[in-house]
Amino acid sequence: MQVVILIPNRKPVSILKGRLLYYLIILPLSRCPDFIIDTLGAVLYFGLYFIVGYRKKVIFSNLRNSFPDKTEAEIQVIAKRFYRHLATVFIDGVKSFSISKDELRENLVCENPEILRKHYDEGKCVIITVGHYSSWELFLAGINLFIRHRAAVIYQPLSDEFLDRKLREVRSDFRTIMIPTKGVKEFFRNEMKDPCAIAFAIDQSPASPERCYWMPFLNQETAVHFGAEKYAKEYNLPVYFARIIPISKHQYKLKFEVVTTNPAAEPYGFITEQSTRLLEDQIRTQPEYWLWSHRRWKHKRPS
Repeated sequence: MQVVILIPNRKPVSILKGRLLYYLIILPLSRCPDFIIDTLGAVLYFGLYFIVGYRKKVIFSNLRNSFPDKTEAEIQVIAKRFYRHLATVFIDGVKSFSISKDELRENLVCENPEILRKHYDEGKCVIITVGHYSSWELFLAGINLFIRHRAAVIYQPLSDEFLDRKLREVRSDFRTIMIPTKGVKEFFRNEMKDPCAIAFAIDQSPASPERCYWMPFLNQETAVHFGAEKYAKEYNLPVYFARIIPISKHQYKLKFEVVTTNPAAEPYGFITEQSTRLLEDQIRTQPEYWLWSHRRWKHKRPS
């Protein structure tokens, strides 16, 4: 149900849609016991794959183009596993609205947090590149439990202002700074007095095919965001890739891998390519954990 107020000469303004969704669905679900959550996840998987067929055309097209050497039967197996994982990601995202620090530590462990400590001791910020792989929601919620830097995440604000505010409140409870995409330049210019670890998602499709970096990725010519490399070079910030490794259902391991500790000395494109190849290596190993429903290749390389 959506309640609107009609204001002359203005568009209808929704006042309850986000609140109803949050208080009637998201918040109660986030506090349910695990066995109820897992049951709902199984129902969600069945509905997404067998009933709704959520973005099946996009998912199967992405898989076939990325793995031309695989048979149709193998593609079907990966797709079904992906839908199961997609349901788990949804559940993890909902649970993050009320998850405690103790629960986060049970669900997410970090193998090598000490790799960033030398930069913190030097008072130096770092850049972390990450993909929409495994449980990135738990990573964003729990990264501050493991590192001394204060994590900052670049994100696209939600269209619903109430849900966007709630998301920022949840992240701030774990000391995470939420940076809207339009505020990135200002953040780097004015808000880096204390050591921060700024997370860049590297596998989203850029808005403009002209303002990005083009490279092979999963057997396709791909437009890649250049922001992580741009700011790393401009401010000479070390870059690390965050590998989120599935251990079991709702349990994951975080491992940081060096991309470069001296970005100013790297050739053009190195940081972007190295980060993207680390993600590609992970996708090829266990493809079902990447976000195949995203329209990743909607742009063609300009002539």
